[in-house]
Amino acid sequence: MRLSNSALFLSIVLSTVAASTQSSQALTGTVSDAMCGAHHMMKGATAAQCTRECVKQGSDFALVSGDKVYTLKGDKSQLDKCAGQSVTVKGKVEGTTIMVDSISPAKS
Repeated sequence: MRLSNSALFLSIVLSTVAASTQSSQALTGTVSDAMCGAHHMMKGATAAQCTRECVKQGSDFALVSGDKVYTLKGDKSQLDKCAGQSVTVKGKVEGTTIMVDSISPAKS
C-alpha cells in the first residue's frame, strides 16, 4: 500500500512539473471577446467597438483563430489596444485559455 501511494504521488509531481515547463505557443487570429467570438452582435458597431463594449460588460477578451475561440488572460490595456485586429499571441495554452506573454500585429 505504501509503495502504491508513493508511486501515485510521484506520478502527480512529474505531471505537474511537465505541465509547468510547457513552452509558449504562438497563435494568430483576431482579438474579439468571449461572448461574441467571431460573430459580433452589436448593430452599427465595428468589431473593435463591439469587443470593447462587451468587455466593459464583463466578457473576457478572446482570440478567434480559425474555428476556435480562446479566452485571453493578460494585460487588459494591451489586449484593448488590439481589439478587432489581426494579431499573433504568444503564451501558454491551457485548454481554451491563453496566458498571454506577448501580443503583436500579425505579419501579412
